[in-house]
Amino acid sequence: MGNTTRRPGSFTLCKAERLCSKKSIQELFYKGSSFFLHPMKVVFLPASQPETDFHQVLFSVPKKKHKHAVDRNAVKRRLREAYRLHKTELLSPETHPALRIGFIYTSPKMLPYQEIEKQMRRILKKIHHLVNEVKESETPD
Repeated sequence: MGNTTRRPGSFTLCKAERLCSKKSIQELFYKGSSFFLHPMKVVFLPASQPETDFHQVLFSVPKKKHKHAVDRNAVKRRLREAYRLHKTELLSPETHPALRIGFIYTSPKMLPYQEIEKQMRRILKKIHHLVNEVKESETPD
């Protein structure tokens, strides 16, 4: 195994931060909470056995909406870049448990990067808010 440790505040998106395990992906979609915020559907789940101390993400663009692989890859590239730049300010591992997050791009149009970035920031803030709500409801009074 390679070195999967990162500096705090790092703007990288290494292989270990990507959700690749078929079992983990199935668990995410079966047990995870979801919401929709145009142009994405987001599914997230606190990691049951945190193998890592950071969040793992999955980016998906359905073939039904974008027929050409170059278009799907371009959208995924934009999603990854927007997530990579904003993950540290909104979802620090010190304040949140390790999460598994799936981003499913649902718009039939390829939006410009600026729009995707704006929505990614809103999505990360919403995840932050929802995780804090769950954390507060679990703490005894």
